[in-house]
Amino acid sequence: MLVSDPFGRSGMLDLPDNTFIAHMEKEETLRDPESAIKDSLLHPAASESLLSIARRKKEGKDAATAVVVVSDNTRPVPYRGQSGILMPVIDTLMEAGFRPDEITVLVATGMHRPMGDDELLSMLDPRLFSLGIRVVNHDPDDGNRLTYLGKTGRGTAVYVDSLYVSADLKILTGLVESHFMAGASGGRKSVCPGLIGKESTYIFHGPELMDDPSSRDLVTEGNPVHEESLEVARMAGVDFIVNVTLDRYFAVTGVFSGALREAHEKAVEKLSEHVRIPVPYQADIVITHGGYVGINHYQSAKCGVAALGALRQDGFLLMLSDCTDSNPVGSAEYRTALALLRLLGPERFSKLLRSPDLVFLPEQWQVQQWAKVFRRIPMDHFYYHMPQVPEYEDDIIPGNDMRKLFAGSSPSAFLDAAIADIERRTGRKREEMRIIYLEDGPYGIPYEK
Repeated sequence: MLVSDPFGRSGMLDLPDNTFIAHMEKEETLRDPESAIKDSLLHPAASESLLSIARRKKEGKDAATAVVVVSDNTRPVPYRGQSGILMPVIDTLMEAGFRPDEITVLVATGMHRPMGDDELLSMLDPRLFSLGIRVVNHDPDDGNRLTYLGKTGRGTAVYVDSLYVSADLKILTGLVESHFMAGASGGRKSVCPGLIGKESTYIFHGPELMDDPSSRDLVTEGNPVHEESLEVARMAGVDFIVNVTLDRYFAVTGVFSGALREAHEKAVEKLSEHVRIPVPYQADIVITHGGYVGINHYQSAKCGVAALGALRQDGFLLMLSDCTDSNPVGSAEYRTALALLRLLGPERFSKLLRSPDLVFLPEQWQVQQWAKVFRRIPMDHFYYHMPQVPEYEDDIIPGNDMRKLFAGSSPSAFLDAAIADIERRTGRKREEMRIIYLEDGPYGIPYEK
């Protein structure tokens, strides 16, 4: 059975003939996204138009400042071209009287590494740079660039990027897709975790919130991660958001502008109708891929957790990820936590994170998500193909590197070798096993119908 290469190359992926292909239903895309974006700015949800807000903020101020928050390159947000959501916002601000030197585009890196100049040029509309508008990476480690806003009801110490806090006009942009901790991305997440300091992650990304059963895909009501993120964003202040939903080919299916909560809720409602994928059974083998977001092992946790809806207890998970990031595994802190997970196993690792003697490790929350996977299956039931990851990193990564089963370079051959190894271990032929391929990788959320 041949399916398209999930990474957009010219080749095909060869799957066993008895594989069930699970995929999101084709969704209608916007015929004229450029017009839809402009209309959304003029007729937003629960808000006056962006132009009206910008004029009011600018009125009577010679040096009013506006900050437009953008996602980093781990999200396929359309920031350039006819579907680009950035320049319509910038054009509106300038129409309202803001000069280019009064506008800052702030990259919500969260705890990710800063983006390089070449990456910014590739991601953002070139007209932005022609205008001379400043583009700045958020830095969660620089205390001099953070402003303390107090504590949330749960006790999170709220430190937010000072450029954002001090701005007269605060605008968030981003993509609303399923999120394995917060229910859905976009909206409030541009601020928290996008613009918060490292210390603010201690509770927001702490073990209690990460282990809460409501901290999962497509759940916002009662989800403590969503609630904490929303509270932080409200403390920092948000004047307007511009969010989009996309189909599997990254074409725009909806534009949602306006008030922070109301516009985001409309986007989540639209998303939920599209991304839930019914599957006929819990599979013995689930094959998935990292999609656009799986640029390193850290980000690939998203597709591991998304696959759980199709994976039976003690089944096997096979994952392909094109780890194109300059650091194909993750930060030193992430790698440390990952090594502890491999050494201790999921239960002892989760217990360790609750120890008062353990120093909080930035990015330990992502490893907690891997722990959810390994509560469902033993670590040696996980097979991964991440060709850019150096083989010596196998010492810290749980699971089986498919390269050790096959010496070639074809993803299909790696999958075949992994399934052959599962046949050897179980004594069952592939024709006797239930196999599901998640065509949309981390973006579709399977559930047993």
